[in-house]
Amino acid sequence: MSGSNLHDEIIVFDGLIVSNWSRAVFEDMRRGGVTAANCTCSVWEGFRATMENIAAWQRWFVEHEDLLCQVRGTGDIRRAKENGRTGIVLGFQNVSAFEDQLGYVALFKQLGVGIVQMAYNTQNLVGTGCYESRDGGLSDFGREIVAEMNRVGIMCDLSHVGPVTSQDVIEASAKPVCYSHCLPSGLKAHPRNKSDAQLQDIAERGGFIGVTMFPPFLKQGTAATVSNYVEAIDYVINIAGEDCVGIGTDFTQDHGAQFFQWLTHDKGYARELTKFGEIINPEGLRTLGEFPNLTAAMEGAGWAESKIRKVMGENWLRVLADVWGE
Repeated sequence: MSGSNLHDEIIVFDGLIVSNWSRAVFEDMRRGGVTAANCTCSVWEGFRATMENIAAWQRWFVEHEDLLCQVRGTGDIRRAKENGRTGIVLGFQNVSAFEDQLGYVALFKQLGVGIVQMAYNTQNLVGTGCYESRDGGLSDFGREIVAEMNRVGIMCDLSHVGPVTSQDVIEASAKPVCYSHCLPSGLKAHPRNKSDAQLQDIAERGGFIGVTMFPPFLKQGTAATVSNYVEAIDYVINIAGEDCVGIGTDFTQDHGAQFFQWLTHDKGYARELTKFGEIINPEGLRTLGEFPNLTAAMEGAGWAESKIRKVMGENWLRVLADVWGE
């Protein structure tokens, strides 16, 4: 079976996309055969602004129903595949939208939010992000939030979270947790990358790792190719095993400098946390429409079809079914 034919057949789940949403992006997701994705609808926003973002998604589900459908359970992902649409899991990259209200967790779950990151780079009411100078760990309120997310079925994401807080969440959560989009520090030392020990530990505790291709965190940076991305995924698999690893590209398609300025400052406006430089995705995977090249690169690297199927989507579906209960 050729790479293109295999790609057409498999379920492709992307653990993190934060693109500049438009019909052109949705069309490119379909062109690339993206079955479903965790799509960011909140980063620095509080409750009201996040609700406005979700309201926009509700409009898009109607306006672009030929391309999109909302995902509330893994059955919706499989139906999206059957119907030739892209399933959208609403996701947060921060708990800011929960503010200090435990009841908002269940409310957002009812609106379709399925994955929430516990901190975005800095300190919040729940815990500490990866760019803080001191990691205070999971707060007591944070433990309540984790328990409530477990209860209603929202996955805890630790990608931008500090190591102490991450470890606390891994230990506190009764359900599997994830790094939805990360890379190994064994290939490049960076505050956003995870050590071999961290990757091994989350895997041993039943957690999940989505491997990103965001260029500042890749060993080759902006010179990376899709084959380099596959090598990074294999590095993680060699540590964690192929059953708990997937993809989480962190596609930022069609965003400009202003967006990255917002992302890289605390709360979107305060102190500068990091500099990304030019964002050029790996050659061969510059756009969402080029997703078939990832499957082909995996085949070119000698991956078995079963391994490709698992890493491109089936592993994500298994762990999400565990967390969501459906």
